[in-house]
Amino acid sequence: MQLGREVLDQQAIDAGGRQMGKVDGIVLELRGDQARVAALVVGGTTLLWRLHAGLAAWAERRLGGEGAPTRIPWRQVVKIGIDVKLDVEAERTPAFRWERWVRDHVIGRIPGA
Repeated sequence: MQLGREVLDQQAIDAGGRQMGKVDGIVLELRGDQARVAALVVGGTTLLWRLHAGLAAWAERRLGGEGAPTRIPWRQVVKIGIDVKLDVEAERTPAFRWERWVRDHVIGRIPGA
């Protein structure tokens, strides 16, 4: 299966055409001896979840989230191509909060950005 190559680290695009970060993970469900894709994980705190769950939960809550990684159900994946198009509104997801925070607190402070 080439799913990892086709999806991981691709730009996630919401229903309105807005960028909402990269696809950082794939959630699989095991049903008997069959695995199926359940969700995609997006958002800048994904690395924190892999390093330290407590720190990641704190960062998510600090950004206004629920303290969990952002999962987009597989049924909301519309198209996989150069980008991964999703049937969600970026503004309504915790992943977009991270993107907005980086824009305002990091990118926005770079001279000329």
